[in-house]
Amino acid sequence: MPADISTNKRNMRLLDNINRPKDFRHFTTKQLKLLATELRTAMVESVAQTGGHLGASLGVVELTIALHYVFDTPKDLLVWDIGHQTYPHKMLTGRKDQMSTLRQEHGLSGFTMISESPFDHFGAGHSSTAISAALGMAVANQKTGRTRDKVIAVIGDGAMSAGLAFEAMNNAGHLKTPMVVILNDNDMSIAPPVGALSDHLSMLMSSKPFLGLRQLTFDAFDFLPKKIKSRLKLTERYVRGLASGDNFFEHLGFYYVGLVDGHNLDHLVAVLKNIKRSKLQMPILLHVMTKKGKGYQPAELAADKFHGVSQFDVASGKSLSAKSTKPTYTSIVGQSLSEIIAADKNVVTITAAMPGGTGLDIVAERFPKNVLDVGIAEQHAVTFAGGMATRGLKPFVAIYSTFLQRAFDQVVHDIAVQNLPVRFILDRAGFVGADGATHHGAFDLAMLLPLPNFIIMAPKDEAELRAMIHFMKDYDQGPIAIRFPRGNGLGVAMPKKPDKITLGKAEIITAAKNRDGKNGGNIVLWALGSMVQKTSEAMEILQKQNASDDLLARLTLVNSRFAKPLDKKMIEQLRADHGVFITLEEGSSGGLSAQMADCLQDLELHDGKKIALYSRHMPDVFIEQATPDRQLTLAHLSPAEIANFISTIYSAMIKK
Repeated sequence: MPADISTNKRNMRLLDNINRPKDFRHFTTKQLKLLATELRTAMVESVAQTGGHLGASLGVVELTIALHYVFDTPKDLLVWDIGHQTYPHKMLTGRKDQMSTLRQEHGLSGFTMISESPFDHFGAGHSSTAISAALGMAVANQKTGRTRDKVIAVIGDGAMSAGLAFEAMNNAGHLKTPMVVILNDNDMSIAPPVGALSDHLSMLMSSKPFLGLRQLTFDAFDFLPKKIKSRLKLTERYVRGLASGDNFFEHLGFYYVGLVDGHNLDHLVAVLKNIKRSKLQMPILLHVMTKKGKGYQPAELAADKFHGVSQFDVASGKSLSAKSTKPTYTSIVGQSLSEIIAADKNVVTITAAMPGGTGLDIVAERFPKNVLDVGIAEQHAVTFAGGMATRGLKPFVAIYSTFLQRAFDQVVHDIAVQNLPVRFILDRAGFVGADGATHHGAFDLAMLLPLPNFIIMAPKDEAELRAMIHFMKDYDQGPIAIRFPRGNGLGVAMPKKPDKITLGKAEIITAAKNRDGKNGGNIVLWALGSMVQKTSEAMEILQKQNASDDLLARLTLVNSRFAKPLDKKMIEQLRADHGVFITLEEGSSGGLSAQMADCLQDLELHDGKKIALYSRHMPDVFIEQATPDRQLTLAHLSPAEIANFISTIYSAMIKK
């Protein structure tokens, strides 16, 4: 075990007696520092058993302690952005004994959640929401007379790149709403640390005399002639510029305090106390510098690796999870895009701060100029790609399904309406496991299928994924998207050249053998993407359960390949000897099933032949964290659940 992480049980006595922040508000600074060490040790040992977002949480230990020490939480409202960094917060607010349940079914969420604790004032999962939410709370406090309650938002430098954060700051500055925004800069992406001098200046600028003098100056300005007032304001800005430098936040209407060493409890506590006492009628931004993975050497040396981890060995930092020999879908994306770019340099790829998560890190190793990272700015990424498409480039936007929700207007207005050939690669479609409801790729089908001009695909395995990506490259008639699940592929053989994909053409995997099919006695299992394999496994379960030969002979399994356009020719042909269609998709209602309903209805109006349609899709509830297999079971989409559903439909058929 690294020397900076101790397991000496004698050092656990402080943390063991802390169940809420008021339990340590009487501590000396020396005790707070010891608490920080204990908290890191306990957190590393806990996350090693459960997995989770460790690096960011290690980086905010001192900041979390200082915030709860200085402010009267939960009366004072502390709003965390995203939630990746909230493990110390959870442990100090009555949840340390539940950390062994982190990200597990019925356990602690990996993010903040209003229903989990009175100390969680706003749920998180996606980034850049904290300032907007906190501003709303601060305005509500003003209107309801609770002006003594402080509101503090904590946001990272990466999340600050999103437009939502700037919109909120602009509004806060305009409203002059008293609140505190803490910018946790852990990647040196905004400004470099400048050491003890900056800390000293921060304490000086946040002190009561300085703040009081500044407010007095503001008040006095109102009584002076416009020309003199303007010169005095310039002088005040010049003096402050010498100390902190003119910066963007000042122009947005914030009082800027920074930089502060986010691991120096003496300075953090002093600055926060000054800010708490402030009577400024304007928002304050405190800029702190922290280090991801602080205090645990493996995490400090590999911040990206320890952003999100599976179970690992504490001493070495090495993962304990068995490595699969099957490639991940994400790696297939990276390899396939690399193949395409090697032959066509007009292909460009775009990511919103997720190159590793979307496979574009693989592309960047060979073709760095063809990978464009726009930061946490999904809206911009989509319209940015649209602009490229108007000038002859072939843009691929690689993004998690759940994050596409943040750019839906841009997809509609800037891409679909203009019929621009932008290619969307939607990773993590369907259930994602431990990250829970905020990260499931549940709604992409329901969002995109109603949009004119859109083509939407989903592969049954990794070989088909590769083929579809190659197909997308040459499709230039309008926008096109592909969705696929998180995790490893099926381990199928990968052909030297990708198979040919035909627009709108489905694939029959297993054909019904029922001789009486002409009477409409057969069942079509029309599966999309990941559900092809799950449905195939369901058919194997039926066989193992000694289901009747008649039932097994009635089943036709179809790989839809395309959610839009559907293979209407195949559907029309199958209607001749199939009386029931069952659609299966790992997405919300309003997806494939809605498309099939429209198609069958149109055909029925044409020839009068009515077909029964049933659907299996995600239920109308948010399913929280659990294993992906468990989530499929809860959604009635596991192979066993599908097998049971098929049996139920068959029983209803033969009773007629």
